[in-house]
Amino acid sequence: MKPASSDRRAQTGAGLLSLPVDRSARHLRLVTETIAAVNSTLDLDELFELVARKVADALEADACFVYLYDDTIDQLVLRASIGSYVEESANVPRLRAGEGITGAAVAAREPIMIPRAAHTDPRFKQFPSLHEEQFESILAVPIVAKEILEGALNVRTLEPREFDAGEIDLLMAIAAQVAQAIENAKLYNQARRRVAELEALARISEAVSESLYIEECLEEIVATTIDAVGATGVAVVLQDGTVAWPKGSSGAHAVRVPLRWNGQQIGELVCDRDTPFTGEDDTLLTSLAHQAAVALVHGRTAMRGVLAQEIHHRVKNNLQTVASMLRLQARSKDVDPRQALEDSVNRILAIAAVHEVLTERQEDDVELCELLERLRRMIVRGLGAEKSVTADVVSVSLEGARATPLALVFSELLQNALEHGGEHVVVDLQRFDGSLRLVVSDDGPGVGDAKRGTGLSIVEALVQNELQGELSLEDTPGLRASVEFPL
Repeated sequence: MKPASSDRRAQTGAGLLSLPVDRSARHLRLVTETIAAVNSTLDLDELFELVARKVADALEADACFVYLYDDTIDQLVLRASIGSYVEESANVPRLRAGEGITGAAVAAREPIMIPRAAHTDPRFKQFPSLHEEQFESILAVPIVAKEILEGALNVRTLEPREFDAGEIDLLMAIAAQVAQAIENAKLYNQARRRVAELEALARISEAVSESLYIEECLEEIVATTIDAVGATGVAVVLQDGTVAWPKGSSGAHAVRVPLRWNGQQIGELVCDRDTPFTGEDDTLLTSLAHQAAVALVHGRTAMRGVLAQEIHHRVKNNLQTVASMLRLQARSKDVDPRQALEDSVNRILAIAAVHEVLTERQEDDVELCELLERLRRMIVRGLGAEKSVTADVVSVSLEGARATPLALVFSELLQNALEHGGEHVVVDLQRFDGSLRLVVSDDGPGVGDAKRGTGLSIVEALVQNELQGELSLEDTPGLRASVEFPL
């Protein structure tokens, strides 16, 4: 009787050379289809199912398992499987780095191949719901993007099998493509979260500006907070201990965020949820609590009319500015998605700094010394820069509508100097013949003939269209960026 492999070759009708050719074609098709899948979807479950099916087919494996790393619990969680299934009544299989054969591959950051009796390996971890003891061989590889663990995948066969170097390299290449897809999906989800946060703040700002009644404002804040962080219940607690405007029910985890106004606590925003709160949740809740404090104070002082309309107008204009910058960023080519997201966040924070100063001062003008110093601290802290920054800023006020584009211009120029300039950055803002001149210079290599990026394009547009001024860049030999606009 002929071996099964001989029969398979005979059935092709192309002789002994057909097997390597067919296998190479399958491998090439797998890489092509994986790249297409990565570029066509941000749904990880859909992608994992597709990859598991295609990998099992191309490598002629009997099973394929795909794990996603969850950094909140520091575990690999099974997300897709072909050739075996998880019983509905069973818990989803989870692994820690170094646990099981797949976990060992993750801990070592390199593939592990066991050709036979894999279930007898001392590293083997059995999941009764997967029935993995039926498989003889295993090839497990980590899924890593830029040295960051994203998950792992493995293929299994029922008969003993030694995977060759080409097959191992192929699976590593597929893992790299999957890692990039996971990274893109995370960035996409972060962007969606940012948009949801902005929409929540916009809804609250609209409620504060449109309603003359404090009850309506706080009810909207409570309802929006529940939606924004997936809370089971939210309440506003006044300083005298009165529980006001509660909604929902208690959960396993709770957080209390103080409502502060001019340095004084006037109440708390209490939020319950069944899952733990993250750092991002805390940041959003702080912003929501600040809006609740604004609603309380302004409602009590009955200064709703003109002030509320002005706040709504500013928020609307600021959101339109954010939308314009995001559209410009989206049209840029060859931009790193993570860097683009970070740049957009910094621009939004610059606008928020102007709004914060206006809110605290309760005036229409912004003191530029205070604004630029806040922005400087925010940018230096955000970048973790250790460079020297000195400033000589004249004491001058600017109306809020013009302070916003100036804040964006300053943030872009200072961030550019800190990231690409030398060790020393100088900020100078002076009056000059009825105009203001802002200069940000560094002792770095300058720009030379380098191509201007999206940041400088935004600066040029803001200076010309919003400030009616001029931007000039000079190599001195460091870069000296000068913005001059009329007062």
